[in-house]
Amino acid sequence: MTETEPPFGLDDVSVVMGAYNEEEAIEDVLTDIEAATDGQAEIVVVDSSEDRTPEIAREHGAEVVRQPPRGYGEAVREALLSASNPVRVTTDCDGTYPMERIPDFLDLINEGYDVVSGDRLYHGADTMPPFNRFGNHAFAALASGLMGERVHDVTTGMRAYRADLIEDVTWTENTGLSAELLLRPVMRDYRVREEPIEYDERLGETTLDPLTGGAAIAKSIVKVCLEERRR
Repeated sequence: MTETEPPFGLDDVSVVMGAYNEEEAIEDVLTDIEAATDGQAEIVVVDSSEDRTPEIAREHGAEVVRQPPRGYGEAVREALLSASNPVRVTTDCDGTYPMERIPDFLDLINEGYDVVSGDRLYHGADTMPPFNRFGNHAFAALASGLMGERVHDVTTGMRAYRADLIEDVTWTENTGLSAELLLRPVMRDYRVREEPIEYDERLGETTLDPLTGGAAIAKSIVKVCLEERRR
């Protein structure tokens, strides 16, 4: 943030997400976003659903971008790049993330951070399935070892970013996009803060297989770290 840049307000925030058949959860998530931002934030949902997810999103004033099912990263990347505001906050549609923390993340962006990353593991993430929790600790250990810098939760879905960072970096990963969105900024010396957050049990059914998804994320971590070390 330059010295002359005014602090960002809630009307400078875009909250973005990818969605696939989340009609059981998305209304609660959107209601929480509206409450946390006084209804001022832009909401962008990139949707590939076959249920009522897009209709519910539009009823809450969200911009819905429809695309064929291409995976998590394709949807979130499109949502981030389709947003128009200078601060972009990612979340998932499953009700696991604390939308009431959006103003806190915005405050940290206004303090000068380029990325504010929600650390689910700080408080233990007891609502996360044990296998997933173990996997997330393993991902963090792998990334930390490859980067030579400690990170704690590389696959969290809740982060705030400055728009210029999102638009200046070329993002290449799909299942591993959440890790890439943290690792490239850290390795390029952007100001990154991991902020502890609570993590709730998801609403609705997950569509990600933990074994195949975990393998893809680990592969992305190795690929991204090696690419960045060669830059």
